[in-house]
Amino acid sequence: MSNQLTHLDEHGRARMVDVGHKAETERTAVARGEVHMKRETLELIRAGQMKKGDVLTVAQIAGIAASKRTSDLIPLCHPLPLSKVDVDLTLDDSLPGVVITATVKVTGKTGVEMEALTAVSVAALTVYDMAKAAEKTMRIQNIRLIEKHGGQSGDILNE
Repeated sequence: MSNQLTHLDEHGRARMVDVGHKAETERTAVARGEVHMKRETLELIRAGQMKKGDVLTVAQIAGIAASKRTSDLIPLCHPLPLSKVDVDLTLDDSLPGVVITATVKVTGKTGVEMEALTAVSVAALTVYDMAKAAEKTMRIQNIRLIEKHGGQSGDILNE
């Protein structure tokens, strides 16, 4: 694996990487993040008592939709025909808060790490938006790549 910054040309200018020569392979990425909140806020989400509606379902749909729009949000990302996007939101009493995990798949010439990270980020922002009337001190934290499979760099397991 190269240590070069692939999105810079020889003059230091931004560029979109040419992936035309790469073989299409199945690629998967898993990302995770958390929304920390007061226990009372978590209980309101659990009981379905947020005024804006079902926090977890809306955040799940927002994460899925965002993953499909990653190239619109991050300028040097390639648009990809995603074959799977799964966004899971779990209530975690030990935080307290919500743990968000996104799994994204594609058969293509470039990976889907950014799509998985975008799904988690937007799902977390949606949880915040849906619950901010109850609490303005929530913290979105620890958004990270958990694992990726496929491509030139092979499998990476961070957790």
